[in-house]
Amino acid sequence: MSSQLYSDLLAQSRALTEDEPDLIANLANISALLYEHIEDINWLGFYLTRSDNELVLGPFQGRVACVRIPFGKGVCGVAAETQTCQRVEDVHQFAGHIACDSASNSEVVAPIVVNGKTVAVLDVDSPSVGRFSEEDAKAIQAIAEHCQTLNWQGLQS
Repeated sequence: MSSQLYSDLLAQSRALTEDEPDLIANLANISALLYEHIEDINWLGFYLTRSDNELVLGPFQGRVACVRIPFGKGVCGVAAETQTCQRVEDVHQFAGHIACDSASNSEVVAPIVVNGKTVAVLDVDSPSVGRFSEEDAKAIQAIAEHCQTLNWQGLQS
């Protein structure tokens, strides 16, 4: 993917969310925007932190997905626990990988951290091994960082 396309997607994400206070509506629109424009992916969405150490499925595009992921488990759980972006060339080589969709072969997960706490992760899966470059991961992380500016108050249950 070109850096220009990612730059455009970040700008469009900002424009979509600029005057909208509803978190779920914003995440739904961002997931639809990204899924439509990022090539060679089969799933894209958000997992939201709904307790101290568990992610719960949020707005997404793609096939039916795992609903709950504990922090530290799978690529999403590791990203949430460590608060670091995870870029995995081959998910089948990732210790503890959670196979929600057997068609997924590579993955990028970017944490969304607000006030030092992981509030969500942005998860992008591809059917191609080695699909995501370092540039892809940085661009996806930049979009996740924009998501940190959204209205996260009241999400925690």
